[in-house]
Amino acid sequence: MLLRIGLLLTLLLSSPALADKRIALSFDDAPRHRGAFFTPEERTVKLIAALRQAKVRQAVFFVNPGRLDTPDGAGGEQRIAAYAAAGHAIANHSFSHPHLSERTADEFLADVDKAEVWLKGRPGYRPWLRFPFLDEGGKDKAKRDAVRAGLAARGLRNGYVTADGSDWHLEQLTIDAKAAGKPMDMKALRRLYLQMQLSAAEYHDAMARSTLGRSPAHVLLLHETDLAALFIGDLVTELRRQGWTVITADQAYADPLRKAFPDVPFAYGTLTGAMAWEKDIDPPLYPLWISQAVATQLFENRVLKETAKP
Repeated sequence: MLLRIGLLLTLLLSSPALADKRIALSFDDAPRHRGAFFTPEERTVKLIAALRQAKVRQAVFFVNPGRLDTPDGAGGEQRIAAYAAAGHAIANHSFSHPHLSERTADEFLADVDKAEVWLKGRPGYRPWLRFPFLDEGGKDKAKRDAVRAGLAARGLRNGYVTADGSDWHLEQLTIDAKAAGKPMDMKALRRLYLQMQLSAAEYHDAMARSTLGRSPAHVLLLHETDLAALFIGDLVTELRRQGWTVITADQAYADPLRKAFPDVPFAYGTLTGAMAWEKDIDPPLYPLWISQAVATQLFENRVLKETAKP
């Protein structure tokens, strides 16, 4: 009996459906505002070096050219070029980072076009559009469909996300703590960052398997943050230790998922979530530390060493 159980476990664990977990890294909002620890220039140098050391062949940076005119955007064109020179892709994240649900379809597409003028023809360019805030129109299906048609007419594909661990929220907590002069436990910060991203990957993979019957090529939503510059190497190491293969963005966006356009009541968020909603699939148990409220409490307790309020 024990031998049979052992053989069964071996077969299950060696099954491609269970063992094949693939994920690409994507970074939004380049050139991003200053974080808590580095200048934008320092962040780019450290992030490129960390990706190289981790042997990540190609990530993708979704660019907002409108940020170049902000104080922290100075030198951003050179930083974006540095990512491309290091072998990474760059793609469209709109010009000014608007909510589609707060614009008309024509206004939103005009903003996308403005970004395309800046991006197209540059080294590393890919014809992908990552919706700002992952907002694909909310409850307005007519607007959603008009933008989908407009992007297709322009030869732009959806630079969708399949896994999201709210790294931007953790980054903002560090910025606020630094501004308040509060010391941070960097080991605890590293652990929390890894917990949030790793659990997000596993959660969304479980949801995708329930929905699709397979593990797709995932795209993890990250941002061009100081936290990425500090911990991306550790994240890649842990992903691999947990059975993930880190693939290129080109490989991820070649997955059949690229042909999916879910019809759900509210177009917002990850593609995996929308597809599960469309098929009425019950989501897996949500890891608590992905929750922004819980992440804030953990940050205060573990990173800032503040006692919980009664």
